[in-house]
Amino acid sequence: MNKKDIIDGQPPTLHLPNLMTFESAARHLNFARAAAEIGVTPTAVSRTIKNLEAQLTVRLFNRTTRSVSLTEAGASLNRSLAPALALIRNSLSQALVATDQPSGTLRLSASYVAYRILIEPHLPAFLERFPLINFEVSLDNQLSDIVNTGFDVGIRMGRKLQNDMISVQLGAVQKRIVVAAPDYFHNRTEPSTIAELLEHNCIRQRYSVGGRLYEWRFEDQGQTVNIDVQGRLMFDEMRAVLDAAVQGRGIAFVLEQFAQQELKGGMLQHVLTPYWGLDDAFHLYYPHREHMPGKLRAFVEFMRAAAGKNNACDG
Repeated sequence: MNKKDIIDGQPPTLHLPNLMTFESAARHLNFARAAAEIGVTPTAVSRTIKNLEAQLTVRLFNRTTRSVSLTEAGASLNRSLAPALALIRNSLSQALVATDQPSGTLRLSASYVAYRILIEPHLPAFLERFPLINFEVSLDNQLSDIVNTGFDVGIRMGRKLQNDMISVQLGAVQKRIVVAAPDYFHNRTEPSTIAELLEHNCIRQRYSVGGRLYEWRFEDQGQTVNIDVQGRLMFDEMRAVLDAAVQGRGIAFVLEQFAQQELKGGMLQHVLTPYWGLDDAFHLYYPHREHMPGKLRAFVEFMRAAAGKNNACDG
């Protein structure tokens, strides 16, 4: 590199370690102290400064046997360089902190049912355990493409996922039960057999808009029994089904965990207690990443542990 190159507008190619050595020497005004900070010998610092001065074709330090001081050009370079290097160091520190202490915004896509059963009960504990993580939740019933929509992770029922997704099952398969509001039976007889459901107004559910109806399928003494119930109300969202049942609009077939609050509060009662249906399990899914972000790893491990505790309690 010579002056002609600089005059022609071609900046010299400088390496970050050399600039960091210069900044340390400029801060200490002592090559030995700079060498100790960087972890090299004073001779190596002196050689680096000489090479840097040769590249820039300008003297950066005035050096005597007793002292080191910045030249005007050296002071000018340091005024611009020191803040930039401080910003780089801070960014690296933040990256290291994120590795040890997960931080940042975690974006989750989930159905409302999954959120209420799996996330809502454990959210306070998660936020308390990871104070540097912010949590953003988007609720919908579709199998979102979490990569293209900017989400870190999704939770859905079943294993129907996009390609290149890692799936983690959260807990056991979900159990469906028949429920109804006590008021619904004021002028009706409560069914005692599966067949008697045909005499009632049953609130039905589709899997999605325009999708197929969910089958009322029961386990009865080791046998699977399907029944084609009828009713005037139909929804594509289980919370709407549950709300309608609470209002006494009919009998519903919902996930037992999803209806826990209404059952405990007496707004709903468990009907046909000897019979139930089995649904899929919930799965957490996320894109395959060689280096998983700390916030995502923390959430996956936390949810697996939470699901394990729930299963232990249920057992």
